[in-house]
Amino acid sequence: MRKTIVVLLVILLAAPVFLSSAGAQEEDVNRVAYIARAQADSFAAWLANSILIEAEKYPDITVDVMDGQADDATVNAFIENSIVNQYDLIILQANNAEAQRPYVEQVVDAGIPIILTNPRIEGIDGTHTVDADPYEQGAVNARLAVDQVPENANVVILNGPAGNMHSTARREAWQKEFLDERPDVQVVGEQIAHWNKEEAMAYMEDWVQSISRIDAVISMNDNMAAGALEVVRGDSAFEDLLVYGVDGTAEAALLIEEGLLTSTSFQSAYELARLNLDLADRILSGEVTDYVHTDIDCPLITKENVHILREAHEDAGNL
Repeated sequence: MRKTIVVLLVILLAAPVFLSSAGAQEEDVNRVAYIARAQADSFAAWLANSILIEAEKYPDITVDVMDGQADDATVNAFIENSIVNQYDLIILQANNAEAQRPYVEQVVDAGIPIILTNPRIEGIDGTHTVDADPYEQGAVNARLAVDQVPENANVVILNGPAGNMHSTARREAWQKEFLDERPDVQVVGEQIAHWNKEEAMAYMEDWVQSISRIDAVISMNDNMAAGALEVVRGDSAFEDLLVYGVDGTAEAALLIEEGLLTSTSFQSAYELARLNLDLADRILSGEVTDYVHTDIDCPLITKENVHILREAHEDAGNL
């Protein structure tokens, strides 16, 4: 089984010296900066690991991973640092689209190619994007929930960061595809947990103590869903709890197999990494002359087809 590469957490902001996917840098190697949103977010860590693994296939590319720590100032400083250090290409996983927008514009003005991934930032000329459709990621779960959630149910909602396009679009999908279709359902708790498992656990603990009945947890990612489930694990009062997520992490696969997570939408970090590195290579080689915008699929995963997740993670050595 291949071991997963541990992501290098870069915290130096001024002209740092990096270890990278290709080891010692050489003059003929293209230097790519990958700025990750936050390694405490399981999906962001999965994507960063996958980026490094995929980069091993490209001897002419070295990737330096920088951890934005879910902080706009940190992410923006890394963008500026990458311009100053004249990286050949930048791949950015934005923390907050509007907070990063002027810094991405600086990258474009500096003439450095940039790929925006998970999420894209709309309306900036001169950028490439590799992403997924976040509305559909929420919608595939919401359409399932319309028929699964019991009548007059109480539900709680865990959101990602404000200003994050994926969080906003997934929540919009749940509103239009589920809540608007089920006026009998009452939202008895809703919080922003920043994709974070520990924050989700804290909110779920509060809800369990203050709300007499919770029938479903609607989570905008698997990490927060896993946090909510951790709070009620083994509690017979919640044995019929429905819990929905997005991402299709290795942990989510196990939770679905265990009968705890009801469903998720598979946002494959492996496929995102493959497309990002393929696009980076084609940009750096001069093959790409137009701006590329690509979305991956986001299939619904339940207990009936969870083998798709297991096989993907087993192939990558993560299960």
